[in-house]
Amino acid sequence: MLTLVREMRGIPLWLLREYLQEMGGTAVDDYLVQAAGWNVRLTRMEPFRLGSLAVGQTRLDIEIEDQLVDEFTTQFDKKTLRAGA
Repeated sequence: MLTLVREMRGIPLWLLREYLQEMGGTAVDDYLVQAAGWNVRLTRMEPFRLGSLAVGQTRLDIEIEDQLVDEFTTQFDKKTLRAGA
């Protein structure tokens, strides 16, 4: 079992939880999503500030079986990809 840590900016906690559910997870509560072979603890962080701009941040502590890492990260990265101009 591996533990991966990600800090995400600009994607609300509720939406990250929804993405994890779409990937096959079940929300145990507002801050924990579990699936076969992995679970993710979501933690709301202090907003990232740049001058007067504040952007929400969420920390994800991902406990995952070694053989699932590549598939999980590929799928999660696609869901959280944001394009800008």
